[in-house]
Formats: sequence, structure tokens, C-alpha cells
Amino acid sequence: MSDILSDLQWRGLLADCTDLDGLRARLATGQPITVYCGFDPTGDSLHVGHLMGQLTLARFQRAGHHAIALAGGATGMVGDPSGRSSERNLLTREQLAHNIACIKTQLSHLLDFTATTNPARLVDNADWIAPFSFLEFLRDVGKHFSLNVMLAKDSVKSRMEGDSGISYTEFSYQLLQAYDFFHLKKTCNCELQIGGSDQWGNFTAGTDLIRKKLGPDATAWGWTFPLITKSDGTKFGKTASGAVWLDPKQTSPYRFYQFFVNTEDAKVCEYLRKFTFLTREQIEPLEAAHAANPGAREAHRALAREVTTLVHGADALTGALKASEILFGGSLDGVTEAIFNDVVGEVPTKDFERAKLDGAGAAIIDLVVQAGLEPSKGAARKSLEAGGVYLNNVRVDLARTVTAADLLFGKYLLLRKGKKSYAVLTAQ
Repeated sequence: MSDILSDLQWRGLLADCTDLDGLRARLATGQPITVYCGFDPTGDSLHVGHLMGQLTLARFQRAGHHAIALAGGATGMVGDPSGRSSERNLLTREQLAHNIACIKTQLSHLLDFTATTNPARLVDNADWIAPFSFLEFLRDVGKHFSLNVMLAKDSVKSRMEGDSGISYTEFSYQLLQAYDFFHLKKTCNCELQIGGSDQWGNFTAGTDLIRKKLGPDATAWGWTFPLITKSDGTKFGKTASGAVWLDPKQTSPYRFYQFFVNTEDAKVCEYLRKFTFLTREQIEPLEAAHAANPGAREAHRALAREVTTLVHGADALTGALKASEILFGGSLDGVTEAIFNDVVGEVPTKDFERAKLDGAGAAIIDLVVQAGLEPSKGAARKSLEAGGVYLNNVRVDLARTVTAADLLFGKYLLLRKGKKSYAVLTAQ
């Protein structure tokens, strides 16, 4: 069980720990430790930026420890000021309940809630914070916090120095999170809280509160991992079209796979360590292969396969791979309409009149121009005569006519020029 710290450090998952030697000694006893990671259910799906906390929690569970995922049903109604320049929109209790239910499904892919010896637990801090009266909270919690210390927290200082300032609501967030840790320590003997490095101030507030209320010898640690960024320092998990969600209805497994397979070369080895359960013995050969020949993209494919399987399952990975093959000239045999629709969203798509396929059908040269693959019939003729045009990933020549029998799923024509220029015509 103590080996998990060495593994986490090898993976680059340690930014700070309140007392690393003390935590190492605690784990060396061989007794399982209870660890929790919190998330604010501000939406009905987590995104890939949230994966680090859930994966780290799962690593502890796989090592035999007790994992608690804490949904911030109460703190989510307040909003954490860490890493933000403006205040969050406040959600209703009904919205939060819906979001928590949705997110538990996503967590179940990473955490085992049905294990016989150490099942993961999902708790909602509204269960213990909501019954608190304001006066009780001030008396039992607020009196243990120095205003000077609270004002010195980075998350508070940065907001106070900004144009928008910080509300009393968000200023109080660190007290609420500190009380979460105290409550879980008292009721579940939870000794370790994990999260991103922007949570450090909240973690130390929690360990301080535990010792003030339970005594100086009470065991409690905070462990933070580095925030994941791109090489240019921008946030990880964002694309031109927005966040990459864990909910397959919001980000399809195909697009999820593409996000990871297109990881920048400078980051792929780091992500293999941080986002997969592959062992050191499995990862180091991939790192060596990547260093020798990054163009082969062996590490990229391994990363995308592992993370897609973790989040969406093996069947979804199969579909994502099938969709990827379509854009590299692969066969369309066995492709479902759902998989094909993912591809449609990646290439230029135009409508055309279905009536054009009636009778003798439409000339392929006309469709190449209509799809925008060539600007004129003359250019289309040259591409066709050179053997560079494909219909539904099958090479066609100038004499080819297209009929309704060629429609995929009764509505689509997939056209390609050369290796990479795709277009889809949709029959109307």
C-alpha cells in the first residue's frame, strides 16, 4: 500500500503535501487509509480537466485504500474562487441533485462502487452543511479561523486585487471545504484529501480545523497534484469547439479519442503517466519509441486507447477506432449510422437534391464539384482521370454514375479527393 506514493511521484502527480514523511509513515503501517476528492457539480458532466482527481482517487482504491468522491451539493451553491476571475452562477438544489446523479454514472467508470472489500462512496456535503444554522456555523467553525490567514490565501488575494473583487459568499468557501474534511475525518476517519494545486489553501484550512477541533495529534494530510496545462500554458481540456466532456452525449467517444490521439508531442509521455493505469514497465518502452520516432505516434495511440476505454468502455473505443479509420480511407463495412454521424461532423457537409439520383443517376463529376472538392468540371475531370476520387471510400472513375443505392443509411454520400480531402453530401 505504501508503494502508491512512489508511483504517484513517478507519474508527476505530487505538487505539495502537508507532511509527506508523515503520510509515508502512515501508509507504511499497511493499514488502508481513507482518502477523498471533491468536485463541484456545476454542470451535468465533468470534463477531461476533472479526470486527474478521479483517476488519482481510483489509484488509491486500486491500491486497497478507501475512496470517497464528494459532490459539493452545498459548496456548489457557493462557488470556489480558486482559479477564477469572476463569481460563478449559483445553482438551485434541484439543478445540483440532477447534476450529481449524472456525474455518478461517469465516476462509476473509474471508481468501483460495488467492490466487496473497499467500495468507493459518493457523498454530498449538503447532507451535513445544509442543516447548519448560520449562528451555529459561526460559533463552531468560524471562530477557528483567523481573518489575517484567510486574506493571505492566494485564491482570495488574487480576487481582491482584481476589478470584480470577491463576495462574502465566495470568501466563505474555504471554511465550508475545511468543514467537509473535518466532518469526513470525524465520521469516516478520512485522513487524506487530494486535489489540484489551486486547492492548497483550502486543504491547509481543513487540516488546521481538524487539529483545532480534534487535538494536535489528529492525523490529516492534504496532497495536491499539478494542474495540467498545454505547452503554451493554456488550460488543458479545451478545444476550438469548447470543453471535452466525459458525457458521451456532449462529446462523442470518437471526438474524445481524437482529442487524446492529437495530443502535442511534447506532452504525450506526461499524459501517458498521468491519465492511464499503464505500468512503468508498459510506459517506458512507449516513451523510448516516441523519443526515437515521434512521427509513428505509437504513444499517442496508446494514450487515446487507454483513456477512451477508461471513460467510455471497450465497445465505445471500437466505434471510435472505426470512425477514425473512415477518415483514413478505411472500409465502411459494419459502420453504424451513429459512428458515421461523428465523421460527418468533422468534414464539410452540403445538402443536395435526392431527385438527382433518380433514373439513370447523377454523374460523379457533377457531385465532386457540388461537394466543393474541385472548383470546376475541368479540375474534377483531371482528378477522376488520375484515379484520385473516391465514393464511400471506393475509388471511382469518370464513367461512374451515382444512384440512390449508393446512399449510406439512405441519405449520405462520402466523397474524397486524394488522401485527406473529404466532403459529405446529404440527400434532401
